[in-house]
Amino acid sequence: MEKVRLGVIGLGNMGSSHCHHIHVENKVPGLALGAVCDVSEARREWAQKHLPGVAVFENVTDMYKSGLIDSVLIAGLHYDHPAQAIEAFEHGLHVLVEKPAGVYTRQVLEMNEAAARSGKVFGIMYNQRTNPVFQKVRDLVQSGELGAMKRVVWIVTDWYRPQAYHDSGSWRSTWKGEGGGTLINQNPHNLDLLQWMLGMPSRIRSFCSFGKYYNIEVEDDVTAYLEYDSGATGVYITSTGEAPGTNRLEISGDMGKIVVENNQITFHRNRISEREHNRVNTELFKKPESWICQLPAASNGGEQHIGIMKNFTKAVLHGEKLLAPGEEGIHGLLISNAIHYSTWVDDWADLNNFDHDHFYELLQERIANSKVNKQVEQKVADVAGSH
Repeated sequence: MEKVRLGVIGLGNMGSSHCHHIHVENKVPGLALGAVCDVSEARREWAQKHLPGVAVFENVTDMYKSGLIDSVLIAGLHYDHPAQAIEAFEHGLHVLVEKPAGVYTRQVLEMNEAAARSGKVFGIMYNQRTNPVFQKVRDLVQSGELGAMKRVVWIVTDWYRPQAYHDSGSWRSTWKGEGGGTLINQNPHNLDLLQWMLGMPSRIRSFCSFGKYYNIEVEDDVTAYLEYDSGATGVYITSTGEAPGTNRLEISGDMGKIVVENNQITFHRNRISEREHNRVNTELFKKPESWICQLPAASNGGEQHIGIMKNFTKAVLHGEKLLAPGEEGIHGLLISNAIHYSTWVDDWADLNNFDHDHFYELLQERIANSKVNKQVEQKVADVAGSH
């Protein structure tokens, strides 16, 4: 195989952007757009006009059976991601799935099992893993440079979305159509990075507000307290209703504190471990000597979506290791589900023994009790600068 022929499911904001990068701008060497699929007649007409030479399908199965593609990028509705991935594996296709991996962990576990049986390349569009800043932070933590972690605080309230955004599609910001709000739509990248850099928390106690700032039924303001098996703790705060928002990550450890803001890393580095200082120090108020270090890491954000597609293509063609394996999508989603679950049951959520079935039941209750009935024609916008 000299080229990977890709089919794209869903021609909304992200799907259309991916098609443009691949077919119009040719930004992904070795990847060719073989077909696209969307249930919307308007979006299929758009594809016929803007993606010359690309086959257009209304039905996913028909595209899978066409023989025109070797792989598929799934960028449609969140609930459909796992089922469409499982069917793709059954047709012998490699799969790259947009975030989130799914809406509830039970369906994503089934998708991961299907991927393992297939032996095909399975990736997820966690494009923030290409950011050199987060790669550097991960290295500092996992190499032991920061020492044992004590606390993490991430305030990520710069995912502002006005009411016009929530009104731009009948599925948006609903339990039935999207499966949640800011946790399932805007925050999957941050929740993935949280566990990718620091590992999984063991339990979560959260407080979500639903429709606090907008006329929506899902969460638009979240505060979550995290505990880790190591004894470290964390606070995760996010909202789509603050402007201007903040994106500030602080990770405290024995060897100091890492601060990430404005895509730059500042390391407040202790000369010796705080625990060692505490052991040997005899002065009442003396702190460890600390140096403020600006760490070198490119602040351009990395190649983002294009980088993930390049990596996926090389994995199919040459066996390159995936930066974002699809199986890892379960981790960030488990944190997301646990935050919802803790608020719904007004108690702790145990991630080591998460009740996948009970979460699913509670989600179905919210879908059944929904009063939302939006009759909105889908609006597709340029997503540049929105992620």
